[in-house]
Amino acid sequence: MPGFFSWIAGLFKTAESSPPPVSEARLFNPAKTTEQGEVTEDTQDLSLQLEENLFCWLLDTGPSNLRSESSRSNAALQELHTRLTSSKMEEVPRRPMTLPMLMKALSDEAADRHKLTQIILGDPALTDQILQVANSPYFRTGDHTIESVDQAVFVLGMDGIRNVIAAAVMRPMMAARNSREALFAQRAWVWGLTCARAAEFIARLRNEDASALFTTGLLPALSYITIRRELQRICRAQPGAEEPDAALIRQALTRYQWIACQLIASEWNLPPKYHAYLMSAERPAPEQEQTTLSDGMVIGSREVLRHAHQRNLPEEDLDKIVRLTPEQTGRVRAALKAALSEGARG
Repeated sequence: MPGFFSWIAGLFKTAESSPPPVSEARLFNPAKTTEQGEVTEDTQDLSLQLEENLFCWLLDTGPSNLRSESSRSNAALQELHTRLTSSKMEEVPRRPMTLPMLMKALSDEAADRHKLTQIILGDPALTDQILQVANSPYFRTGDHTIESVDQAVFVLGMDGIRNVIAAAVMRPMMAARNSREALFAQRAWVWGLTCARAAEFIARLRNEDASALFTTGLLPALSYITIRRELQRICRAQPGAEEPDAALIRQALTRYQWIACQLIASEWNLPPKYHAYLMSAERPAPEQEQTTLSDGMVIGSREVLRHAHQRNLPEEDLDKIVRLTPEQTGRVRAALKAALSEGARG
C-alpha cells in the first residue's frame, strides 16, 4: 500500500518537532457544502459542538474540564507522538490469528457455510464472542436465541455474519482491564458499534460495500481505547505517576485518532479500501460529495447521545452536516434507536 505509507510518512515528517495542532484532524469532517467548495462556518461549528458533546459523555465530564491545561500535557503528547512515529506503541492491538483465514473465506463468493463454520469453531474464544454478538440487539433478527455458529451463519447470511465476526474480533480488545477504564470502554464500545451500524445502513442505501464500511466504522472506537491505554503508560512513567486527566485524553484522541486507525488497519493488513475510507473521513476531498463513514459517525454519535440523554446536536441541524435525504436519515435513525432501546431493556 505505497499510497497509504507515503501519506502517513509525509504527515509525520511535517510534524517531527512537535505534535500537530488539534485543528488539523477533527473527528467529524463534513464534505464540502458550498458551490465554491468550502465548509460553511455554521456547519463547522455544528460539527465541533457534536464532537465536544461526545467527548463529555465518553470521558464522563463537563465542557470546562475538557479545556483545562496541564503542565504535563506537552511532554505526554510529545512522547505519544514519538511512539506513533517510531512504531513503539505498546498498546496497538495485534492481528487476531484467525483473521486472515476468515477474511479470505468471507471474500470468497463461493465459500460455503460449512467451511466458514469450521474456521470459526477452530477458535473457541471467537466462537463464544460470535454467539454473544449475534444475540445482541444490534444483530438479532427475531425473538429466538442463536445457539450455534452454523445457526448464526444460516440466520444472518454471509453479509450479516461478516459484521458479527468483525465485532466479535474487536470486542475483547475493548473490554475494560480495570475499574478506571470500565465506563470509558463500555461507552466507547456502544458508540463504535452504533457508528459502524449507521455506516453500514448508509452504505446499503448508496450501494456501497456495507460490510467493509461496518468494519471500518469500528476502528475509531478501537483507536480511542488504544490511545487512552498508551497515554496511561506514558503518564505512569513520568514523575508523579498521575493518571491522565480528561483534557489530556481529549487532546490525545483528537490529535491522533485517525493516525491510530490507520496504524491498526495496517497492523491487521486490511485491504486498501479500508485505508481509503478512513482517509476520506479524515480529509474529505474538495470535490467529494459524500463520505459514508463520516455520515455514519455523525448520525451514530447523535443517536448514542440522544439515547443517553446528553447534550446533543439539534435535530433540525442534523441535515446540515450529513449528505442524506431527510427520509434516508430517518430510516437510519429508526434502526439505531430500535437497537439502542432494546439494548437498554436487556
